[in-house]
Amino acid sequence: MCASVDSKVKGQKLFVRPVEAGDAAVLRAFASQHGGDPAPSAGIIGKLVGELAAVLTMEIEPDAIRIVNLVVAEELRRKRVARVMLNELTILATTMKRNWLVAGVAHRKFLERVGFHEADGLMKRRV
Repeated sequence: MCASVDSKVKGQKLFVRPVEAGDAAVLRAFASQHGGDPAPSAGIIGKLVGELAAVLTMEIEPDAIRIVNLVVAEELRRKRVARVMLNELTILATTMKRNWLVAGVAHRKFLERVGFHEADGLMKRRV
């Protein structure tokens, strides 16, 4: 992705990259321990010191990237991991010429803290 975004978590760099076919086993193990989709068709993963820390599942739409799910390892929650993942997703959306990040309203408080607003029953953030 891009190194210009603040990607520090707990003093370490969170390495973010797209989900790949070779990630299947580690994604299943992560999902069984922390929840989420064990086999996302599209998404990004975040690794901290070589260990899987977060999985963001997404769908690509004509003008937006829809966040289907964002799961952070329980021991790393409230340590900026989700914020870094969303920052990296913003860079990806810009590269793909998408204007919006959209998500459901289930986690409204967190999404509002990271720049989303509610519109038409969705949480949206302009890229």
